[in-house]
Amino acid sequence: MTQQENSNTQVAQWYVVHTYSGYEHKVKDNLEKAAENNRMQHLIQEVEVPTEEVVEVKNGKRVTTLHKTFPGYVLVKMIITSESWYIVRNTRGVTGFVGPESKPVALTAEEVEVMLNSQPQAEACKLAVGEEVRILSGPLENFTGVIEGIDLLRSKLQIKVKMFLGREMQVEMDIDQVDKI
Repeated sequence: MTQQENSNTQVAQWYVVHTYSGYEHKVKDNLEKAAENNRMQHLIQEVEVPTEEVVEVKNGKRVTTLHKTFPGYVLVKMIITSESWYIVRNTRGVTGFVGPESKPVALTAEEVEVMLNSQPQAEACKLAVGEEVRILSGPLENFTGVIEGIDLLRSKLQIKVKMFLGREMQVEMDIDQVDKI
């Protein structure tokens, strides 16, 4: 059986490729072009740079940016043949496949799901449960409170606010309405 016939019966799997840090998107573009130029799209099917949306508070405003989840790594969905391995391995910016002795090891379906579909990270908002914060705007401006919960998907905080005469009240605020003390 020839390699061409063998590649038609194999199922493409996801592999991790190590790159120079900061070259992830360039490697993605170069791999896609190399696959197209060598008519190997059936072997090198997809190339992804895992990213995540990160909610940051800058100058009192909530900003959502994309960050690389795994700097220095690119995911490639491919069928391993000597030709496809050679193309990936010799792409500018690639230092090798992740695996023992640089031999490619396929990711499991669960690993791929986690790497490609990550949720916003709690540390991205620079706040944590139990921290004391000052309210920057709204009717409770300049009051202080303690964070009791963080909902990053909705960008909300549950805060126990210290009120008059030692009373406490739980309120929900936007992340950008508070600042760490």
